[in-house]
Amino acid sequence: MSVIREMVEDAFADPPPRSSVLKPYVMSHGTLECHDLRASRRFYEEFLGLEVVQHGQRSMAVRCGLKFHVICVAVGDQVHPLQYLNHWGLDVRSRDEVDQARQLALAHQDQYGIRKITEPVDQHGVYSFYIEDLDHNWWEIQFYEAGYQHSDIFDFGDVFTTSLPAAA
Repeated sequence: MSVIREMVEDAFADPPPRSSVLKPYVMSHGTLECHDLRASRRFYEEFLGLEVVQHGQRSMAVRCGLKFHVICVAVGDQVHPLQYLNHWGLDVRSRDEVDQARQLALAHQDQYGIRKITEPVDQHGVYSFYIEDLDHNWWEIQFYEAGYQHSDIFDFGDVFTTSLPAAA
């Protein structure tokens, strides 16, 4: 049995009834930028362990474990550097795997053009660290002790509510 099937009971999240204007049935993908498809693909496949397919002359899709993909678009020197709060999360199965991943990132930093590697910390319910890749994209490598964090985030519901001003 694959790790994802062990960790995730099901990958479906049926939307609750809603009064929104749009009613999509799934969030299917996201997008990130890269400078060079070949170099980024090498990092995604060889270091991060993502599945990659190139479906366009300037773009490729990456995924890991779920039927959700990220489109990577080559924009050359027009890459927009991001802050670590704009990141993609990758889950591992233990604190030790987080620590091992960090050691591997340090050991392979030059080989894959990794720009920054943070110290591991306990924050927002996970143990994790961040990597800034060659394209200024950030990746959080995390362990959530209770299993699969996505389920808990939505199962717990709103913990805080934000008071928003009324629309004018």
